[in-house]
Amino acid sequence: MKKLYAFAAATALSFGALGAAQAADVTAAIGQSGDSTMVYRLGAQWDWNHSWLESSYGRLTGYWDLGYTYWDGDDTASNHSLSFAPVFVYEFAGQNVRPYIEAGIGVAAFSSTELESNELGSSFQFEDRIGVGLRFAGQEIGLRAIHYSNAGLKKPNDGAEAYTVHYRMSF
Repeated sequence: MKKLYAFAAATALSFGALGAAQAADVTAAIGQSGDSTMVYRLGAQWDWNHSWLESSYGRLTGYWDLGYTYWDGDDTASNHSLSFAPVFVYEFAGQNVRPYIEAGIGVAAFSSTELESNELGSSFQFEDRIGVGLRFAGQEIGLRAIHYSNAGLKKPNDGAEAYTVHYRMSF
């Protein structure tokens, strides 16, 4: 429970600090891995400020995502990861609330090659994600599934998944 309070405090401080800097949007996420390990993630996003395929149905856009994830396993299974990914977003048209779907492939570095009962093979991993959510009034809520794998570059390559709910605030 102490870790959850520390995560909440760090999230609140991050929102305030990044809001003052006007540098990026901030995301906080919580969820579980495929092996039921709690996952806590803080991220910063920079919108591309460009869109394609604009129509009355919506538009294609995207953002850069930089994230830190804490994998809260038992004493020997906890892990940390840093990730960076370009993420494509199809945002459906809407007045006050805009549904969206997203997908991206990036890279991640883990602090250990062991995560839960999985052997990652290397600290370097690819990060594949899909997500859905709602955008409204400079905010966003959504669900994401993220898969980590080294794409067979080094054995073993058990990989790992995380399923999270997230909240994003724009500044």
